[in-house]
This record gives sequence, structure tokens and C-alpha cells, in this order.
Amino acid sequence: MHPLLPAPTQSWPLHDAAATRRIEAAAQATLPPHTLMRRAGVSVARLALAVAPHARRVLVLAGPGNNGGDGFEAARELQALGREVRVVHFAAGAAPADALAAQQRAAAAGVPVWQDVGEPDAELLIDALLGVGASRAPDAPMADAIRRTAKVPCVIAVDGPSGLHPDHGTALGPVAVRATHTLALLTAKPGFFTADGRDHAGRVWLDRLGVEITEAPSATLIHPPPLPPRRHAQHKGSFGDVLVVGGAPGMTGALWLAARAALAAGAGRVYVHPLDPQASLFDAMQPELMGRRGGAPAGATVVCGCGGGDAVREALPALLSRAARLLLDADALNAIAADAGLQTLLAARADRALPTVLTPHPLEAARLLGLRTAAEVQVDRLAAADMLAQRWRCIVVLKGSGSVIAAPGRPPAINPTGNARLASPGTGDVLAGWIAGRWAQAGGDGYDSALRGVFEHGLAADEGSSAVLPANRLIDALRR
Repeated sequence: MHPLLPAPTQSWPLHDAAATRRIEAAAQATLPPHTLMRRAGVSVARLALAVAPHARRVLVLAGPGNNGGDGFEAARELQALGREVRVVHFAAGAAPADALAAQQRAAAAGVPVWQDVGEPDAELLIDALLGVGASRAPDAPMADAIRRTAKVPCVIAVDGPSGLHPDHGTALGPVAVRATHTLALLTAKPGFFTADGRDHAGRVWLDRLGVEITEAPSATLIHPPPLPPRRHAQHKGSFGDVLVVGGAPGMTGALWLAARAALAAGAGRVYVHPLDPQASLFDAMQPELMGRRGGAPAGATVVCGCGGGDAVREALPALLSRAARLLLDADALNAIAADAGLQTLLAARADRALPTVLTPHPLEAARLLGLRTAAEVQVDRLAAADMLAQRWRCIVVLKGSGSVIAAPGRPPAINPTGNARLASPGTGDVLAGWIAGRWAQAGGDGYDSALRGVFEHGLAADEGSSAVLPANRLIDALRR
């Protein structure tokens, strides 16, 4: 059994529900009957002892399918270990053969089965209602049980919190289990790590149940390798140039935040082009930054959009046509979404082998996709990011809880770091500058730099304790 959060020590493969069912069917064809369900029950019981060793009263919510069978197996194991166990069974028609066998074994062991939650006094709740089969909101009796058990201090979800879509991470209705721990069986699912998933899944653990997984992943959970050390003979020219373009009147703060982040990320030289003609070209807080008005230095990595306002429209045609490496954020994305000519220039960059990174939040992504609301993107964040990457043939960072990094020909990657401390003005500008600073040093198409930048950006927030992390302090945390 492996813990996957708060952060893995390597990138992990993620498999959606359909892939998981194929893996399960292939394993069952080679194993004696009921083997996987018995292993699952043992695994749930082991995790319960590990995370709630002093819990004596255990309540198991068991659904009508195989997820409920896992719950019955866990109940039998925990009762044999001296726990006071009660199962509330939500039966609906004939149970699958494995689940029925698990129910019979639990009955033979004397595990009490109830039809109603009553007034729960459990110290540990095991959610075995729906699992990976969740594709609809819990029905009324299940939803009522979930509400009535919401105050149980420790909740283990078996193969996914009931009411959470395992692929998309979206809550399927008004009620979904909020687990403190989720035990993923056979595979880790993408939905545990993005959208609502991180709030509902809690800490995620994986038990492959002794099955070797050979199927290609549907997505990955990222953990970039350490940066190579700098060599003694290198100099500032070895680490690339960054030009940051933005800062329309009244919005120059975003511009300087992005520039400071690029410098902190290790770019050799950082140039700043304010779109406000009255803006200063000097940053007293960071005098190493070089203000300029004009085009990008040859070969520079360009960040465009941070506080760009409407003024960014005039700067975009030249940058889209000429920038060797281009990261587009915020107002630059909104301008492109509203202008067919700019869209044509963006599409042409791929034809000319000029790499581009887009860093939209959900509403900006919706505009680029011709959708009306951010909610339409949030319904399936992986699909939305992939659609953007395919349409513009570029790297896409769809920001939000569990940011998604997509690229043509690659499975989507999900970032496991970060939290709501980043919900403050300017942190997106810092991310754009930080990725650009990493990209200026690494070169390439920007994919690895996007993975690294997003991971480090989130990790800086994870390692603090204040409720909010202001953008300027975020740069200091990233530098540390």
C-alpha cells in the first residue's frame, strides 16, 4: 500500500474507470474466485488500523455492488480484530456473485447488518457505497446516510468517495462523501486529484492488490526530477533571457510580479516591457530587472498578458509571429479568444515549430473553447485541457485545484501540489513568470518546464501555514 498524497516521490500512472474495469476483468480471469475482493477487504482493514488505531466502533456503509462487497469483507476482518462493527446495507436487486459471497461470509462470521444508520456514534466510517462505479448522484437513502454520518471523525472511502466522479473529480450531486482517506484499489483514478476531488478524497492511498498493471495510463500524477546542479563555468548567458510584456495602465503590478518570478526562477536576464507608456522602466524592489520598450531579444522566452488589459491586443501580432518561445496568460488569452486573426497567428506557430504555452484559468479556457461558462470546463478538466492542446498544438496549463498540464500526443498530467493559500491576486502572474524562467534555462517545447513550474508553485504554498500567501511572498517562498 502506497500513500500518494500530500506528494508522491515519483510520477504516478492514473487510470480512469473504464481502464480499471479492464484491468480488474483481466486479473479475475487468472485468479481463483473472490480473490480480489478478499484482498480488498484485508487492505481496507489494514488501512483502518493504520489511520484510526484507537477507533473501536466502526460503521460500514455498503452499497449493492462489488464496492459494497469490499465493505463486507473489511467489516469481517475488523470484527475478527476485535472492533465493534456494524454494516448498513443498501441492497438493490440481486448482488453480483463476488459481493453476494462477501455478504454470506460476513453473515457467517456474525457481522451485524442494519437497514438504517440511526444516530451514528461511530469513530470510523467506511464508505463502500459506490466506489469506481459512481456515475450518478447517490440516491435518496444513500444521500441521507451520507449527511447523517458527516461528523464521523475518520472516513475511509473504498476506491473513491461516493458521489464523486472517479474520472473527472466532479461532485455528481448535492451530496458526496468527504473522506479523510481514500484507498484506491488496483489503480489510482484521475478524479481524486483535480476539481472537487482533492476536497473529497483526502489523503489517497493505493493498493494494487498484487496485480501487475501493464495498461497505459489515462493520465499521470506529476513529480518532476531534481534540477541538475549549475556548473562552475556557467554564466548568466547560460540561463536564457525572458521578456515580460503586460502592465496596461493601472495594472503594472502584475507585470513586475511575473518579471520578479522569472528572475527568481533562475533566468539569466529578465527584460520588462510595460504597455502603459507612462510606467516606469525601473523596479526599485528588483533593480536587476531591465525595463525596455520594443521587441524581444533574439531567442528570448516571452511572457505576454500579465495585466495586459486591452492594450495587449496591439502587442500580440508581432509576438505571435516572432517570439522564439511564447507563454500566453490572462488578458493575452482573452484577446485571442475574441479575435479570429490572433487565433490564426497562434495556430500558425505550430506550423513553424515555435513552441507555445497557454496558462488559462477555467473561464479563460472556456472562452478559448467557445464555451460560455467556467462550469462547462470544470465538468471534465482533463478533456478541456486536452482539447485546447490539440486545437492549438501547444502546451496547456489549466489552472485550478489539481492543475492539468496537457500536450499533443501525451496523456494529461495532474499536479498534486498547491492549496487555497494561492487564492490571492497576482499568484497566477507569478506562475507565468516562474514557468518562463524555468523554460528560458531548459529550452525545448516548454512541457517539462510547465510540469516543474506548476509543481514548485504549488509546493511553495503547501510548505506554509498562513491562510493566504500574497504573491510577493510567494516569490520569496519559491526562491527558498
